[in-house]
Amino acid sequence: MSHRPVLLIHGAWSGRWCWAGLQTELERLGVPSHSIDLPGHGDSPLALGDLEGDARAAADAAAAIGSDVVLVGHSYGGAVITGAAAQTTVSHLVYIAAFALDDGESVNGFLRAAPRHRVELADAIRPGEDGTTTLDPELIGPLFYPTLSESEREALAARHSPQPNAAMTQAVAGSPRASTRSTYVLCQRDRTVHPEHQRIMAARCDEVIELDRDHYPYIEDPVESARIIAQIAAL
Repeated sequence: MSHRPVLLIHGAWSGRWCWAGLQTELERLGVPSHSIDLPGHGDSPLALGDLEGDARAAADAAAAIGSDVVLVGHSYGGAVITGAAAQTTVSHLVYIAAFALDDGESVNGFLRAAPRHRVELADAIRPGEDGTTTLDPELIGPLFYPTLSESEREALAARHSPQPNAAMTQAVAGSPRASTRSTYVLCQRDRTVHPEHQRIMAARCDEVIELDRDHYPYIEDPVESARIIAQIAAL
């Protein structure tokens, strides 16, 4: 079976490093995959920017792969892929516990308008003096990676980097889901993006897949996540 190529877009405070295990499994299934560091994250030499800049980076990467690419976004990365797909042609949008925003909506704007549900992520966010936030590594390890060993949690928590506030307050431009098929992967045990908030955004997509997983299902079980993506990407 052949597959369309997949482009993976990470979420806030993260980097392309988060996809390593998933990409190994996608390769095993014969699915060509690509990932990028959004500006200022991971190994990117660029300065941190905003949602518009992140979407442009994702759109450029997608365009370089081709119009048949499956664009996958995790968490904040959902806002990024929505903005990117409004700028270039993609074949499918996949939101993993992600912000599937509508035109003119921002991450913070959605959260303010949606029914209030508190999540534990709020306890781990530390405001900076330069327009960014960071994460408390002692709290974020158990929160993001509860099924991993303590040493694995510590190693991953140490890799998280600052996130610009502007990315959360800037609105998405465009409504690509009106013309591009979309799938939402809803994580029922998520303590970062509340499952009830995910349900609201999942209803905006063509297909919903529910998993009994935490916020990083593709780290918790890369085999399961790779199987889902491979089915979506199959020709």
